[in-house]
Amino acid sequence: MMDQHPPFIIGVDGGGTGCRVAVGTAQDGILAEAKGGRANVSTNFDEAIAHIIEATHEAVKDAGQDAAQINHAVAHLGLAGFTGPDIGKRVADALPFGKSVVTEDTTTTIVGAIGAEDGYVLALGTGTIIARQRDQAQTCIGGWCYQVSDQASGAWLGHGALEQTLLAVDGIVPTSALSDRMLAKFGGAAGIVQFSLKARPGDFGTLAPDVVETAAAGDPIGTMLMQRGADYLQNALAALEYQTNDLLCLAGGVGPHYAPYLPAQTTVNLAPAKGRAVDGAFALAKSAAAQ
Repeated sequence: MMDQHPPFIIGVDGGGTGCRVAVGTAQDGILAEAKGGRANVSTNFDEAIAHIIEATHEAVKDAGQDAAQINHAVAHLGLAGFTGPDIGKRVADALPFGKSVVTEDTTTTIVGAIGAEDGYVLALGTGTIIARQRDQAQTCIGGWCYQVSDQASGAWLGHGALEQTLLAVDGIVPTSALSDRMLAKFGGAAGIVQFSLKARPGDFGTLAPDVVETAAAGDPIGTMLMQRGADYLQNALAALEYQTNDLLCLAGGVGPHYAPYLPAQTTVNLAPAKGRAVDGAFALAKSAAAQ
């Protein structure tokens, strides 16, 4: 059984498509990780909590540790759908951890991507994170939620692919390899409609790889969607006063794929992410444990 000194540490990255949990100690670092299902606490709170707990138990088991230590653990959770202290307390109360610090996923993503450095982070997964870190202060814009925001995200790309496919079916835009792929995947236009009536952001996000792949091969619909997303990201950076030579990190499952679509002057100081959002969550949990 793991000694409670140093305490068991848990970092959680919860997104609309899935969650990732890292467990370990301050001394040994991350000992094991596990993936789980969707963890957007605004879309489906109970489901998100269940998926986080399931993934945590799996990670603890893989680390060869005693599950009873979870009750003494210090955790930091960066969650999609976090809207403020009220939902943060609700999350903390629903979890079995000894201490839970809950923030939006923006915080953990920035720390994971650039640590304490000054710079800009464009993290695109199911949702959108657009952020600037300057003198340890973080400023974020966009990413309000898929229904009214999250431009350039995986969910936005997936939705756009289906929208453009139906326009192709109606003869408004030319068909393409991407539209043909969408029709085959859903069994025609009727299947697309039925899917869209029940789809959540994470469901649309599963189609983003199709957009990225076909765009890279020159597909006109895929390329148009990627360029539209890149144009939005460029405008968002301008709103955050981005300057040429500022550090820029493209993160998330979709983010790095936007590099070819951004102006050369924007990517002149492009740097790979130092780590993932779950690494940022673990680092913040470590800090919370030290306090």
